[in-house]
Amino acid sequence: MLSIIVPVLNEAESLRELLAQVARSCAGCNQLFELLFVDDGSTDGSWKVIQDLATAHPEVGAIRFRRNFGKAAALTAGMRAARGDLILMMDADLQDDPAEIPAFLRKLNDGFDVINGWKERRFDPWHKVYPSKVFNGLVGWMTGLWLHDHNCGLKLFRTEVAQEIRLYGELHRFIPVLAHARGFKVGELAIKHRPRKYGISKYGVRRFMRGFLDLLTVKFLTGFGQSPQHMLGAFGLGCFAFGLLGLGWLSFLWVLMNVIGVMDPAPIGSRPLLFYSLGALLLGAQAISLGLLAELIVANTGREQDTFSVREQVSPRG
Repeated sequence: MLSIIVPVLNEAESLRELLAQVARSCAGCNQLFELLFVDDGSTDGSWKVIQDLATAHPEVGAIRFRRNFGKAAALTAGMRAARGDLILMMDADLQDDPAEIPAFLRKLNDGFDVINGWKERRFDPWHKVYPSKVFNGLVGWMTGLWLHDHNCGLKLFRTEVAQEIRLYGELHRFIPVLAHARGFKVGELAIKHRPRKYGISKYGVRRFMRGFLDLLTVKFLTGFGQSPQHMLGAFGLGCFAFGLLGLGWLSFLWVLMNVIGVMDPAPIGSRPLLFYSLGALLLGAQAISLGLLAELIVANTGREQDTFSVREQVSPRG
């Protein structure tokens, strides 16, 4: 069964049409589905519409938050409630066409674990399109997973992926990256993007700033989440080495000036290198200390999530 998770925030106008299009698309490919609406603190009557749909259609489920907690929280709640073998996340504004569902299912059956949508032709204003291109390039460069559109709201993945990744903040856009870091096979599919018909965009300029900060978080989690000292310690050792070299050079100059007398004496304390070296030593010591504290935290909390991902397992029969 396919579990379709739709976060909802003031989308009352589009919900009935969304259900009709999803049902038509799944019926065309004989796909059993459930549609889970997660009301993320709507104030426009969306919950009333969802209740009516859930009453009239047995395949519709509903979750309602007490207030707005964000898209990642809505998706997490939906994934916990999902009963299907496959999970499709989809926005409620109908800019992504539900008619793409059969193509996503076929693509996943080619041996992939995650299929990420790619809005090949976007109907968004330029000030969203071009920063998005830059952002996607940064994600590919920093994570090694090159996709055209990491921000696309249409993603299909297996339940094993949902069981092994943890979403919080705004990490929902990095589901393919988090899955790729766990060893899952990620693909993408060009989809039809439609002009906005209902609602207004929930994203502003701050989205790109938060996206970059989230990218740094994902890079750290996927690269050093289980060994933070490898990053913090390496940085600390580099600073420490710079500080020691600087102090060593100043000591050598002091010997030349005051013991051998080769150079005219000049106060070491007036040289900028002294302050740079001392600052580097302090910064290096702090970074190494933070790395050790992070390692202690990982050692005591790392049991909450395995550091490996099992693809298959055969139990002994004897």
